[in-house]
Amino acid sequence: MAKTKSASSTKRLGRDSQPKYLGIKLSEGQKAKPGIIIVRQRGTKLFPGKNVKRGSDDTLYAMKEGVIKFTVKRKRRFDNSQRLIKIVNVV
Repeated sequence: MAKTKSASSTKRLGRDSQPKYLGIKLSEGQKAKPGIIIVRQRGTKLFPGKNVKRGSDDTLYAMKEGVIKFTVKRKRRFDNSQRLIKIVNVV
């Protein structure tokens, strides 16, 4: 008698989750129209800047037509420590 089930039978069959397709959708220098998604992310890895809004799932999207520009800025925290943050602008 076999100790385990036959070849094609597994416990985790059909339980793999779908990909979430996160990441930067438009790179620097590309044109953006109003409402178009620039970045899909979990948490604020990139922050919204000029003419960019953040959705409820932290997605960044354009508010006006323009060209995408990424900048880096120092941000001071409440405990006086600093960190570099990346900001997405539509200019």
